[in-house]
Amino acid sequence: MSVATSLSVPVVLWGKTAPTHCISCILLSRDQRTLATGCYDGQICLWQVDPDTLKMTPRCLLVGHTGPVLCLSKASIMSDNNFIVSSSETGEMCTWDLVDGKCCEVVKLPYVHTNIQAYHLSGQDDVRLFCNGYYAEVLVMDPFSLEIVFTLSSRVNPDWICALHILRPAKRKEDVVLALTTTGTVKVWTLTGQENKASEPLFENESKQIRCLNALSMTCCAYNQRTVLVLCSKFWQIYDAGDFSVLCSVISPRGERWLGGDFLATDRVIVWSDEGKGYLYKLPANSVADNRDFHTRSVETDNPFLYCVLSVPGDKPLSCPPAMRFHLVSRGGRFLKYLLRGDSEGQVLAWAVPDVSGSQLAQLRQEEFARPPGMPPMVTTSLTKAWADMKPPPVGILDQLDSGDLPGVKLTASIYLSQQNRLVVGREDGSIIIVPATQTVLLQLLHGRHQQYDDWPPHQLLPGHAGRVNCLLYPHHHHPRYERSHLVSGGVDFAVCLWDLYAGTLLHKFCVHAGEITQLLVPPPNCTPRIQTCVCSVASDHSVTLLSLTQRRCYVLASRHLFPVVSIKWRPLDDFMVVGCSDGTVYVWQMETGHLDRVLHGIGAEEVLFACDETAAAGASGGGAAAGEVGLANPAVHFFRGLRHRNLSAIRHATQRGLHQLQQLHQGAHQDPGDVPRPRGLPLDVQGLRTNPRDPEAHVLCFDIEALIGILAKMKEGAENVQTKLQAKAESVGFRPVNMDGRDAAGSPGGSGGSGARSGIGGTAGRWNSVSAESAMASPSMEVAQLLLSLLHAWGMDPDLDRVCETKLGLLRPMLPVSFGVVSKGGYMSLLLPTWLPQALTGETVTTETAPATLATGGTPGGLEKDLPPELVRMERSTRLFTARAHWELSTTLTSTHLLAVVALANTLMAMSNASFVPEQERSRKLHRQATRSSLGWASKAEQDSEELWTAQQAQIKQGWSLLATLHCVLLPDKVAAAGSRTFKRPQVEMLARRWQHHCLEVREAAQALLLAELGRLGPRGRKALVDAWAPYVPAYGTAPGDTHAPQTAGTTTSQANSTGASNLLSPASAENMEPPAPSQPQPQPAGEDEDEEEEEYTEEAWARKPWSTAELRRKQTTAVVLLGVIGAEFGQDAAAEASAAPVHLPTREQQRRKSSVVEGFGLGHNSLARRTSLALTHLLLAEPSPQLPAHTQLRRAAIDLLGRGFTVWEPHLDVTKVLLGLLELCCHADKLVPSMTYGLPLSPAADSCRTARHALTLIATARPAAFITTMAREVARYNTLQQNSQALNVNLHSSVLHRAKPEILRGVELLIDKMQSEMSDLLIEVVDIVLHCVDPGHLKQQRLNEVFPAVCRFQQVSHCPHTRRIAVGARSGQVAIYELRSNRCQTVSAHSSSVTACAFSPDGKFLATYSCQENRLSFWQTSTGMFGLGNSQTRCVKSYSTAPIPDMSRLNPARLARLVWINNRTVALMLADGSETRFNV
Repeated sequence: MSVATSLSVPVVLWGKTAPTHCISCILLSRDQRTLATGCYDGQICLWQVDPDTLKMTPRCLLVGHTGPVLCLSKASIMSDNNFIVSSSETGEMCTWDLVDGKCCEVVKLPYVHTNIQAYHLSGQDDVRLFCNGYYAEVLVMDPFSLEIVFTLSSRVNPDWICALHILRPAKRKEDVVLALTTTGTVKVWTLTGQENKASEPLFENESKQIRCLNALSMTCCAYNQRTVLVLCSKFWQIYDAGDFSVLCSVISPRGERWLGGDFLATDRVIVWSDEGKGYLYKLPANSVADNRDFHTRSVETDNPFLYCVLSVPGDKPLSCPPAMRFHLVSRGGRFLKYLLRGDSEGQVLAWAVPDVSGSQLAQLRQEEFARPPGMPPMVTTSLTKAWADMKPPPVGILDQLDSGDLPGVKLTASIYLSQQNRLVVGREDGSIIIVPATQTVLLQLLHGRHQQYDDWPPHQLLPGHAGRVNCLLYPHHHHPRYERSHLVSGGVDFAVCLWDLYAGTLLHKFCVHAGEITQLLVPPPNCTPRIQTCVCSVASDHSVTLLSLTQRRCYVLASRHLFPVVSIKWRPLDDFMVVGCSDGTVYVWQMETGHLDRVLHGIGAEEVLFACDETAAAGASGGGAAAGEVGLANPAVHFFRGLRHRNLSAIRHATQRGLHQLQQLHQGAHQDPGDVPRPRGLPLDVQGLRTNPRDPEAHVLCFDIEALIGILAKMKEGAENVQTKLQAKAESVGFRPVNMDGRDAAGSPGGSGGSGARSGIGGTAGRWNSVSAESAMASPSMEVAQLLLSLLHAWGMDPDLDRVCETKLGLLRPMLPVSFGVVSKGGYMSLLLPTWLPQALTGETVTTETAPATLATGGTPGGLEKDLPPELVRMERSTRLFTARAHWELSTTLTSTHLLAVVALANTLMAMSNASFVPEQERSRKLHRQATRSSLGWASKAEQDSEELWTAQQAQIKQGWSLLATLHCVLLPDKVAAAGSRTFKRPQVEMLARRWQHHCLEVREAAQALLLAELGRLGPRGRKALVDAWAPYVPAYGTAPGDTHAPQTAGTTTSQANSTGASNLLSPASAENMEPPAPSQPQPQPAGEDEDEEEEEYTEEAWARKPWSTAELRRKQTTAVVLLGVIGAEFGQDAAAEASAAPVHLPTREQQRRKSSVVEGFGLGHNSLARRTSLALTHLLLAEPSPQLPAHTQLRRAAIDLLGRGFTVWEPHLDVTKVLLGLLELCCHADKLVPSMTYGLPLSPAADSCRTARHALTLIATARPAAFITTMAREVARYNTLQQNSQALNVNLHSSVLHRAKPEILRGVELLIDKMQSEMSDLLIEVVDIVLHCVDPGHLKQQRLNEVFPAVCRFQQVSHCPHTRRIAVGARSGQVAIYELRSNRCQTVSAHSSSVTACAFSPDGKFLATYSCQENRLSFWQTSTGMFGLGNSQTRCVKSYSTAPIPDMSRLNPARLARLVWINNRTVALMLADGSETRFNV
């Protein structure tokens, strides 16, 4: 299943028919709480098990394998470690987290395993997987990284291994692997536990041929390790483990074959057959190692004795062999033995194997009976049974068309048209239904007014096929060259139909195949114009056609394939269609002429298919013309063709193309992938899910949070104004807009029910859709947002907020517990089954706290419940319990994703004007827009009142969204706990940290708010534990002693060498026996994926485990840097008391940060941690862009942001100059990026980095103003020195950061003067140094300083004389600096003994007056220059006055102390803050 981005919320509508589940393997977890069953269709079902009674409830379905699941195995020896490994027939292996249902790791191997055994080798910290199958080795794999650790090879008679057993002999440290090949050779390997990839090939220590072909299993007796049970399909045998001689043998019952077996005791075995029965045998004396007759000849009277059969009474024959497994489990100090069976009907059965004592056995032997005593299973269940027990049954997407609880017409194919927000569903009876997607889902899942309407939502029916509809295609989705109104369907009646979607008519029926249509495809866009109008159809008679939709005829009928068609590839520029068949042959057809060009077999066929994939990939990765060129066939092929035909021009052309292609590839390799914005997904995607071809479809709704937020954000004020204009224009020409649901814009259903809506679809909607797709998406997006928020909101937590949500915001209550899903690595999904929820919630009493007193239909529950059917009451109660509690107890991944989605959406809607889902509100918003348009005249009293009412309403709605965000961000855990939950699954700190600088702003803010709330909730102790857990993963920059082999980072400049130098990425704590050594920087995944959020977050208990692969280690390191950066920045400076007192609100808390002393994990004792974290953050800021760490990634942005937020914590360990210059470097191009920063959404990665760097600079400047100003002044002085000697040194100053970032530095200075005037007055000379560097000298020729940079003229200590082009600045030290702008010089005069309060030039510029209120002195200065302005100018004091002292009270505000105002060229007035004025003459 394709999922556009990581942050998606799948919801499943399963329908009334249970999915087919033909079980192929079965596994019970160590704690007996989870059962996993794999099936032949590739799904894995997880069942919740009650360990005492073994009662099983289907919990969720894991979807992702493309072939039958052949093996399931545990992944760890720890009983609370809930991971399993699955392997399929196509070579895929997956590690699954049973709690979250997430796929943590997935690989595709060229090996097919038939058996996997997990075994804990001596000297290893966890289990290894021993795999055997259709290959000649034993592969030993790591269960978490799924890498092959080492292989066991054969020297003698190498052959496929068919059975395997690992054991550790008593009193020995080594492990022994016993294996049996298909040809009957027993092999023995001895393992010391030190084996790894690098070690020599491991050959067997000994081998022996026995008479046993194609064995199915081999088990050594665990009780004494002296006998071995070997089982073939026809017989089982006991062997002596010492010399592998046969001790006894039993042939299978008639009509049955053995499947597997195990030892129950030294003298008992259990074996099971393909009829699904278990047979319990007592072994003869010569086969029991403890017996004195062991290994003697067998006695006629003493044969293996069958004393019990585990079977199902009246069991009907199975269509394929069942999956069976014997489990020995310990509970409460005693061992229990279970035999589990999963069969082709999807049934799971469990027997408790009886313990029969010796005396009972002797008694049984004396009794004569025809068949041994049977024993029925203790538990029998199946998905079908669980579905049947559900009253009312699970909902499907079109249940409104069924009558009653019985399944209606099967849904067999579906396609979602995103632009029209319509769902097209093909059914078993040949009809096609078109229905508004969000509305039909609303009807199935949510309470509301729509439940009372008849025939709502309006649907369209397209009859035309004479049998099941197999596939649907909407070509316009794939490429805009196709007509927007065309829909193509293929059926079981051999026909392909072309429909007009808007008119609802059948345009043409193609009847060219002689079998049912199985697939419809679209040819690539670079085919010839004739083929571009075609679609491709595949049928079960092995034929493939190209059908032209414009000419309505068949262009190509490719029908000579002998075997079913499995793949179709294209070589458009060679005009080839390449058809792959199931027997491995490949047919190459010419598309224009319809001729069969050639047929290929074997390796040649594979190479052709592979080459098609390569060109397709090149076409996708290159851009535009380049892609087209690279997409051509290999130039070498054309070159040789040219040689063969002696065609010189062809040879020349091929050579040119080859060179061009090499250049293109070379350029492509050097592009910076970090800047490529990701294609936006659809806010909602509906995909049919079918576990088996004969099942009806279930439907997965995939809500893409980022895409939804993107569209909603576009609907904010700006876009709304544009739309208002469009709408006004449309209405002025008499055009009434029709929404995508076929209603007119006011919201009332158009015309008379269905027919009016249908004409709406046929008439206006189609045309309007093409006019403005953006505005068309608006209404469906609001519906999608309403649907999603209604499903995710924690109903029942806060009755008052629920009331606001229903009345003001327009959210609707769910009618039934929702089946959510989780999308994980590689698009693998886990989907909650509907059967689990009611079962899990039964028996729980619904307290008044969790369920407010009104049922959805209103009134008191007591009176209503008597009238309602009991199953509806039960459903209502379980729904309430689910939304309030169970929803948040499912898994940490679900909690994190859902809370992120709710908070991000609530914040987005809060920022919109009057964003409510209540239809009346929506209508009033549109009316209000019209009113504001028309009210150009004076507004009447009534209009003013309605305006006030409107404003009040808007404020209420905004407050509603704000409360909703606060509930989910801050209050939820406490509320859920108060409701009686003991297993609230907390949001994952790790996942939130990874989204700290997510590319979508709303998601980013939500992740930051949630992470800060969660860290605040953990308290100092919890944060300390978190810091300790993650500290080992922080990469150590700076040279570690003795670390000589560490690589130098590529591209580090010498200025950064000290921070990156000889640094190995791994800190010593995590680097022990991790191979291979990781590269020298915390590299995210290549940025194309933007560290592609296939999150591998694990909960707390998993932290202890070592990272299992270098990729996972890198992920942990990037997470550690961000997480510790956040904890250090946000909590590193807070006193413990404050940290506990202040609740963490949404993210505007920077102001209250920088407080006092107690540091959690960042105190003096952990100085090294703060140092390591700050070095890692600095490295991420300054490291040169590289393929591993591109210029603009989330990780870099997070480092920039955290450097700003926690500057006070990191400052002692930072080179402040480098950090500030690095941030300014990112802000240099702010003016270019400003348009996208102010208007466009989403930001480009460069603009995003710029915005984050700007914010960080602001935070640093306000946190440490003195450091900012002095550092910048020092850099300016260095710049000026370079400028004077630039020719001698041959440096280009225009490329330096200080030259390019002038506007940004000025912005920072202006901000500081604005916010921190007193601090700036202490550093005034430095401030003016910086200002004069940044402003354009040319401007100061024509304009005064207060016009060029007004902020600095707020200080009375600064004066500018345009006449003489000088600036005077009085300093705190009593000195006055006089800048000569003409000569670019500055001289300093010691004017006063204490700080200068004010200074001013006389109008003619001859005199400068300075005044110091602390010294009570006013002086006049005159600057004399040499003859004709040559030589050095000198400034001397020409007159000095003592002034009256100023009262102490007025000294407290230095900004308002005093001003000097020249009245004429010889007289100055000293004006004090109290209004008094004193005049002095020169």
